[in-house]
Amino acid sequence: MRIGSIIGLFVVVWLIIGAVAAGQRGYFTSPPAQCSQIATIALNIVAGPLNYTGLDPQGGCEIPQPS
Repeated sequence: MRIGSIIGLFVVVWLIIGAVAAGQRGYFTSPPAQCSQIATIALNIVAGPLNYTGLDPQGGCEIPQPS
């Protein structure tokens, strides 16, 4: 039971560090206008502390166009 709470705390701290790194890169200054911007923000949050090691994840996505 104690190991589960330690892992949960680790995951929460990891995501908070990722959100701080995304904020430092200026991703929260304006609302995302494209799908790729949302993906980039999400990847930076999930990458967590790895952002400070030089990792700069960039996301991309394609939304199907109506026919």
